[in-house]
Amino acid sequence: MARYTEAVCRLCRREGMKLFLKGDRCFSAKCGVERRSYPPGQHGQGRARFSDYGVQLREKQKVKRMYGLLEGQFASTMKRAARMKGRAGENLLVLLERRLDNVVFRMGFATSRAEARQLVRHSHFLVNGRKASIPSMTLRQGDLVTVREKSQKVARISGSLETLEGRSIPQWLETDKDNFAGTVKAMPVREDITMPIQEQLIVELYSR
Repeated sequence: MARYTEAVCRLCRREGMKLFLKGDRCFSAKCGVERRSYPPGQHGQGRARFSDYGVQLREKQKVKRMYGLLEGQFASTMKRAARMKGRAGENLLVLLERRLDNVVFRMGFATSRAEARQLVRHSHFLVNGRKASIPSMTLRQGDLVTVREKSQKVARISGSLETLEGRSIPQWLETDKDNFAGTVKAMPVREDITMPIQEQLIVELYSR
């Protein structure tokens, strides 16, 4: 499957904000956005002009890159959100938050979503006692996520948990650091997503 493998700091600079794609580096002075807050490329420091379509596209690209999805994956998630009851934009964000790779990241078992995705694919986690290796798996209220016993010594997982106190865990999740486990206490709501996202622009883009 195709996957972006270039410097991810370029993506943050392109969107003009931190997407937190490199874990702890995003909180340091080495962050690409902190060092160069303008878009990459020869004309990056020029004055940007966007049409209505351009504004909608940039918002979609920002969210897609933030959660690490490919175009087809994002489009299918949008279609699923549109079929659900309620507002399609809010449904989209809730579905993205409920992905297993995002939950692993939010619980503090990984320092970035990309790292969480790789750990999930390598079968380091169990969901309700069963092996889970699909990053896009949608979790439900009451689901228990645990680190496999033989994976508890993995440096990236233990190292991430050591820095957990410096990060905030959403209210809809709970992490038991000592037992390498976490619980989905409730379904996420729009207020739990604090990143500056204008989901209505994404809905308008796909409604064209």
